[in-house]
Amino acid sequence: MDLVLEQPGDSLYIRSVNTDGIRVGDEYFREPIILNADQIIPDCGISSVEQVSEQSLEELLTLQPDVVLIGTGATQKFLEPRQMMLFYSRNIGVEVMTTEAACRTFNVLVSELRNVAAILIPV
Repeated sequence: MDLVLEQPGDSLYIRSVNTDGIRVGDEYFREPIILNADQIIPDCGISSVEQVSEQSLEELLTLQPDVVLIGTGATQKFLEPRQMMLFYSRNIGVEVMTTEAACRTFNVLVSELRNVAAILIPV
């Protein structure tokens, strides 16, 4: 599924997501990534929602996002309440959805200049 034909401005946008991986700019990522409008953190070590923990979120938290999107792959999964509290206790909004939906939402929020970060698990 192609998402963005051009990369407007200096922000990172997700161009497509499919079984080949997640395309950001001209690069495909086949492993889970963390990204925001300015940088990509490859090989983030979170390959399922069960792995979301305070320790695994250290790199993401350095980005100081207001909102975090978690793309869970081809099917939507949910965080446990204790995992949700990792975000809420830091006043960070969190949404969990399929990776395709997370990619679309990420692009919209970046275009609105929102301080968003995403954890994306390829489909």
